[in-house]
Amino acid sequence: SAGGGSSSSVAERLCNFICDFSDCSDENQCGYLRSSAVLGTPFTCDFEEGDCGWQDVSTSAYRWVRGRASLATWGTGPHSDHTVGTDLGWFMVTESPPAKTKATAWLRSPVMRETAATCEIRAWYHLSGSGLNLTEQPVLRLAMLYRDEVVGLWQSPERGGEGWHQLVAYPGRITEQFQLIFSLTQPPACKAELALDDIIFSNCGLQGEQQVCGAEESHCSQGSCLARHRFCDGTDDCGDGSDEDTTQCESFTLCPFEQGFCSWKAEAGQTEWKRNTSLNLGTAYGIPTRDHSNNSRTGFFLHVGSASAAGAGGIAQLTSPTLQATNSCSLVLYCHLHGCATSSLSISYVTGSTTHLVRERTGDLGSCWVRERVDFNVTTNFQVLIEGVVGGTGTVAIDDLILSPGCVQEQAMPVIALPSRAGAGPCTAEEVACDSGDCISAELACDFAETCADGSDEKRCGATTFEVGAGGWHDVSVGRLHWGVQRATEPADTAQPLRVFPCPGAFLALQAGEGQMVAAAKARTPLLGPSGPACAMEMSYRIHSGPQGFLAISITDHTTGTTHLAWQTWGLSATAGGHVRIPLGERPRPFQVELLGLVDLQDSASAAIDNVTFVQCHPDVVPPGATELSCNFERGMCGWYQDQTSDFKWVHSTGQGQGSDHTTGSGYFLAVDPSAQWSRGQQAQLITYRQEPAAAPRCLSFWYRLAGPQIGTLTLKLLLEGAEETVLWTQQGTQGSIWHRGRATLPATGRQHGAWDHLTPLCRWQVAFEALRDGFLGDMALDDLALTVGPCGAALSCSFEADACGLATSGQGTWLRQSNSTGTIAGPAADHTTGTTTGHYMVVGTGRGSLPAGRAAALTSQPYQPSAPAQCLAFWYQLSTGTPGSLGVFVEQSGVRRKVMGMSAMEGDVWHRSHITVQQDEDWQAIFEVVGAGGDHGYIALDDLHVLDGACPEPASCDFEWDTCGWSSPSDPRLHSFAWGWKSGVPLAKYPSPEQDHTLGTRDGHYVHFDISVLGPGGTTARLESQHLPAAADSCLWFWYHMDIPEHLSGGELRVMLHSASGQRTVWSVAGHQSRGWRGGVVPVQSPSEFQIIFEVTTWRWPMEGTVALDDIVYSTGGGCHSSLEVPVEEKSSSSFVAEVVLGLLLAIIVLALVAAGGWYCLKRRGLPSGMPVESSAPQGFDNITFRDVRTGVKGSPACPQPH
Repeated sequence: SAGGGSSSSVAERLCNFICDFSDCSDENQCGYLRSSAVLGTPFTCDFEEGDCGWQDVSTSAYRWVRGRASLATWGTGPHSDHTVGTDLGWFMVTESPPAKTKATAWLRSPVMRETAATCEIRAWYHLSGSGLNLTEQPVLRLAMLYRDEVVGLWQSPERGGEGWHQLVAYPGRITEQFQLIFSLTQPPACKAELALDDIIFSNCGLQGEQQVCGAEESHCSQGSCLARHRFCDGTDDCGDGSDEDTTQCESFTLCPFEQGFCSWKAEAGQTEWKRNTSLNLGTAYGIPTRDHSNNSRTGFFLHVGSASAAGAGGIAQLTSPTLQATNSCSLVLYCHLHGCATSSLSISYVTGSTTHLVRERTGDLGSCWVRERVDFNVTTNFQVLIEGVVGGTGTVAIDDLILSPGCVQEQAMPVIALPSRAGAGPCTAEEVACDSGDCISAELACDFAETCADGSDEKRCGATTFEVGAGGWHDVSVGRLHWGVQRATEPADTAQPLRVFPCPGAFLALQAGEGQMVAAAKARTPLLGPSGPACAMEMSYRIHSGPQGFLAISITDHTTGTTHLAWQTWGLSATAGGHVRIPLGERPRPFQVELLGLVDLQDSASAAIDNVTFVQCHPDVVPPGATELSCNFERGMCGWYQDQTSDFKWVHSTGQGQGSDHTTGSGYFLAVDPSAQWSRGQQAQLITYRQEPAAAPRCLSFWYRLAGPQIGTLTLKLLLEGAEETVLWTQQGTQGSIWHRGRATLPATGRQHGAWDHLTPLCRWQVAFEALRDGFLGDMALDDLALTVGPCGAALSCSFEADACGLATSGQGTWLRQSNSTGTIAGPAADHTTGTTTGHYMVVGTGRGSLPAGRAAALTSQPYQPSAPAQCLAFWYQLSTGTPGSLGVFVEQSGVRRKVMGMSAMEGDVWHRSHITVQQDEDWQAIFEVVGAGGDHGYIALDDLHVLDGACPEPASCDFEWDTCGWSSPSDPRLHSFAWGWKSGVPLAKYPSPEQDHTLGTRDGHYVHFDISVLGPGGTTARLESQHLPAAADSCLWFWYHMDIPEHLSGGELRVMLHSASGQRTVWSVAGHQSRGWRGGVVPVQSPSEFQIIFEVTTWRWPMEGTVALDDIVYSTGGGCHSSLEVPVEEKSSSSFVAEVVLGLLLAIIVLALVAAGGWYCLKRRGLPSGMPVESSAPQGFDNITFRDVRTGVKGSPACPQPH
């Protein structure tokens, strides 16, 4: 039996938020793990290592599962988890919502035991889906199951936008075992998806023994210390009930409202205090889910109830009996203000007919009971007056009123006349009063424009020096810290005076609070807005604290239900402070600015703010320089501003390892990093201020960089007043760590004569660069924006994603811009640019019904300027199977057409690349002409048009100096593959790579590279693919590679593969540590059908580190590998490149002679027929030839394998 007793005592110590074992193994799989490795917080479940014991207990197909975000299904759920912030992180998510019925998915925790009164549960949830716009929203609830009762702790607000939202719940003191339950209830046909992540339990374990207590503290029976004013306050703070012992507390007067109002009196009126239970009041948002006395749905409390809707905003009054004059009377009560930012509760005392306000709480304190304590020091008889005002849909409730022994009831009971209710003023519930007595709409208060004649509607909105009160800031703290106005000469509630600001005057400071939680102090402004794009808040601040202390400003947007951190500073042990400007940006009404602070007042720490102002906040304010759209970002942002409503932001940068700027090489540019900590938003927007209508089109040119193995989409949009946004330009996926030029024509928006002589109206306009977080590895950058008069001219690069780039269609058939998912005629399944069904291309239907035999459809470019003696026109095309007709490419100059290419069939239904070198001395145009052949169905499609300076290289050959020559590297989230990068030797902090290329041997030369450390659980390969090449009988591939992998690691491998319709074969590979220099590779290539060459980096161990780079790829179609003059050697010193070229020419004959002689000698020794390559037998089709060590018989004496 003793054994049974000990096992039961071990069971009682499991999952009680206290590490009873040295390794804390008693606190694992409890609905939390002992800590989160990513977040660094104890008693946390981030779902990265499993479900922490949470179980789906749903009764239908609608259920909870552990899942991940997916970039492949972008837009249908969370685009990243909350812990890691990428698609590699895990969360719990609901799946299979019912189509026609209401349903609930239930998620239950393991059994937990005992929580302290200070326990706080935080979690993050993400709602998404088409159902969020319906009248009936899905509802997420958190409840606890104990004592055979389900008690609600929290429920989601009635409206909320997409994105991650935080929930905070306080279970209160629980003395037995319990379980938590998350439930999501979906209305019929809602199709919303909810994800849940990062459940954190804070301050939930009972306090341990303490040897010595502070001056104002006493010991609990179990050994911990507690402030004396927290004894007999209706909360079991000790955890053993000793602070609420009935013998000790019998002289206190407690009213829990279980049997009635005790000696308190609810004054009759339009609005009254009513006694009720959660069970009777229902589950609407804002209503208390339990009472405070019993933590139960059946326990009673008082709440403000209205006799009619007209009573909203009326005052409910509750009075105590008449009390004797005293200096030792205190009142403790528990208040519940939730569901509305304008609800309030005030505690006053009345003497004669005068009311003296002692404490006021305004705002939404959350779904919890908050302890409040006030002292009365009154020289005559008095009554306590508690007044509640409900705003909007909120609730005000109170419970457990406790009067201390010093509050003595006056037996003679003289009558004290209550003052008339202030609420019975001239203004309605939807109005506010000016100081002059006039009434204005409540929507016009704190809107950054004076409406009252005396300007009083803007005086208590948060802009203040705190000399005459809080200036509109109201404390919404629930813990042992709160914000209060303080003068520099006043001591705080602690032993030492708080000298935060050295100069005299008042400020808002952190002070000891009366709440029972252990949480950061919060203060909020009234409801503000709307605000304009230039809006900012300025303030002075001081903080003196250890590193755990902080000050922060966040912004709560009530339209979307989101809260964003806007500014934060941490304690640094020394006193820190200064003046800060915090952008608030353009926001609809209503929003609130929230001030958060946390310091240890016991440790003489302090924090305060002062001199708060709102700058340029009216929506119509136009800051100076707002029309200046040309910008190099060297001296700020010119006429551009950052959208402040997302956590994903553009940063004004000088590089920080992302590369240099475009203007000077050492200046400023704008950058976004999707993997930066707390980048959780879906997009970062850089927007112009509203511009006046323009009568003529203009050209916006800009330089951009899209780099990294998995980077998302950069888009330029036009925003016209009263119209839907238009995409002007877009680019997706890595374009290398290199600046590229982009251009877009902004159409005229002014009054002009359009078609049929109609006048188009005047439209103000904006343009916005939008960076989407649909990729997490890499960075985007912008620099050197320039706006010029007139359209942009011919696009040198066109993916057809935004528009047709000015290409004009003519002839009998019509070229259409379409994607496969929205197209009206048959076309390729996916485009070439993005490889998806949503990507766009140009296509012409060639069936006899669309384009009869012999009839033509032409697509003509705008004129290109001859910027170099030779230019390369490259494009991708696809012809359907069957009888697609023919595609002819013409170059036209001065009205003279010249055919440069023609084709009428191709192998397979894939995109093929073609290029033409154009040598013209005047402007020229490219014409793509399709001629019908009379087939039943068919199409010819075109995508990714490029014009580059210089002659075109041979297919699949590239030195990577000017572009990647048709070599492409898809980063497909569905295949967990990553893209190769393209860069010069200039080092980047994020992605190590060679400091010199092979072609030039300098830092300025370019190559392609890949960082192996990126590979891991989220992706296993990175592929570099050539264009499709025709069948090869005796071709050869030469290349230079650089594998800088530490010697102790051997998991990284570089392969060369040949891919065709009949399969994929590895024809060359090398693994592990090579040398730090460039090495040469040679691969004979033979294929009986059309094929691609693929370079693939892969790893079979994780984690890995190291870099693979490639340069100077040469593909030769004739004569095999033995006919070339250049034989790559093992090492190459890049600095000796020029000398090597000269020596190479002089020694070519000697080299060839040595190779031939050595090869003949070796072949004779091995008995092989002459003419075969030394290193392998020639591959027949897809024979797998693997070279682990590439060598030639050149260095020193001929290297001959020994006969066996």
